[in-house]
Amino acid sequence: QLQLVESGGGLVQPGGSLRLSCAVSGFTLDYSGIGWFRQAPGKEREGIACITKNGGSTDYADSVKGRFTISKGAAKNTVDLQMDVLKPEDTAVYYCAAGRATGRDCMSGHGVPYWGKGTLVTVSS
Repeated sequence: QLQLVESGGGLVQPGGSLRLSCAVSGFTLDYSGIGWFRQAPGKEREGIACITKNGGSTDYADSVKGRFTISKGAAKNTVDLQMDVLKPEDTAVYYCAAGRATGRDCMSGHGVPYWGKGTLVTVSS
């Protein structure tokens, strides 16, 4: 079992930056990949970035490529999502999830059964 807790959400103006963090605890041998997902009101959940546990491989959705960066956090078993050049359409609840899946399987949300409760990001002037 894993527990995931997201932090760092909030209100930011268009063009601004925000950094989210995901802390993983519990049986931390039980995951190989961790990803960030988001869901805006009335829209389907979207996988936006995934990273392998060792940080060696990353994947991004086209919608965030070049603006968002996923990385291992400074603390053990944390993963950060640096979000730059934020747009109003980035407004959503952001979730992190972990499991055995990496790469495209992680991005699809399959094979990452452990989820945090989410943190709200609002991009508005």
